[in-house]
Amino acid sequence: MKPADLHHILQAAASLTNQDQFVVVGSQAIVWQAEQLPDEMTTSMEADIYPLAAPDLADEIDGNLGEGSRFHDAFGYWAHGVGPETPVAPDGWQARLVPIVLSRFRHEDGYLTAYLLEAHDLVLAKLAAGRDRDLAYARAAITAGLVSAGELQQRVERMPDSHREMARDRLAVVIARPPRKA
Repeated sequence: MKPADLHHILQAAASLTNQDQFVVVGSQAIVWQAEQLPDEMTTSMEADIYPLAAPDLADEIDGNLGEGSRFHDAFGYWAHGVGPETPVAPDGWQARLVPIVLSRFRHEDGYLTAYLLEAHDLVLAKLAAGRDRDLAYARAAITAGLVSAGELQQRVERMPDSHREMARDRLAVVIARPPRKA
């Protein structure tokens, strides 16, 4: 997903919900946190978001902008309405959200703020999900210098008990195995 695509999703969600602050917790939370992103980190066409002040509106987002919606059919990308309980991230992740202020499409409409899951928290949340594709994502983030292996090793100890061991084990695999050469 390109930054402009995520911006469009947030614009559409703002129009739909009358909210102007959104939390982005999925893989696309990285799009404004680095100038250049490895391909492995931009392949998803789904943005996991929820309105900061009204997470209960996530169902509206999912129903109107989600997979299989007219929005998805028209643009090829979509929003997945989630909630604050969705990311399985290290304790304190909410305090580390990265705010990005975006203009509305029409200047007179003001601004939007996207609160992005911080890169280290994002990588650990991806590893805690247990999906094979997330290993490549984490490896690419480390290789590109977007996250530090040392910081990941420290934060993994603050993961929820239910996911700490899996995240720790998967992080060890990512750190031990260098990225594949094309």
